[in-house]
Amino acid sequence: MSIKRFENYEWENTPILNYKEEETHFKSITRRVLCEGLEDVPCQLRYFEIAPNGHSTLEHHQHAHLVIIFRGEGEVLLGDKIYPVREKDVVTIPAQTWHQFRATKGSTFGFLCLVNVDRDRPLRPTKEDINLLRQNPEVADFIRY
Repeated sequence: MSIKRFENYEWENTPILNYKEEETHFKSITRRVLCEGLEDVPCQLRYFEIAPNGHSTLEHHQHAHLVIIFRGEGEVLLGDKIYPVREKDVVTIPAQTWHQFRATKGSTFGFLCLVNVDRDRPLRPTKEDINLLRQNPEVADFIRY
C-alpha cells in the first residue's frame, strides 16, 4: 500500500522525468510515474505535462491507452481527427491509432495515462504515413513530427 500526496501539480517522492530519452520528436513535455503496477493490477499509471505550445510524439502502438485530462485543456489527434479536450475528459486510444497531444490553449496541459506494464515500443510515422495523414488539411496543420 502507498499514498502519494498531491499539491500544486506535484506528487511527493515522485521525480519529474524526461518524456523520452532517445527521441527528439516532441516539445516541452515531462513524465512522472505514479504507479509501476501491482502484481494483480499490471498497469502503469503515468502523468504527462505539456507546457504551452508543446506537444507529445506523433506515434501509435500495438497496445491501447486510457487517458484522463487532469489539468488545463488542449487538443488530441486520434487517427485522422482532432478533438478539443479539457479537464476530466476521458480519452481512449485504441491499438494502432495515430495519436498526438498538444497544449494549444496557452496554458499547461496535463494528463494521466494508464497502460499495461508489458507493452510494445511506440512506432513513429514513415514518410508514407505522414503523406497519408497530410491528406486531411486540418491534420496536416496540427501534427508535429
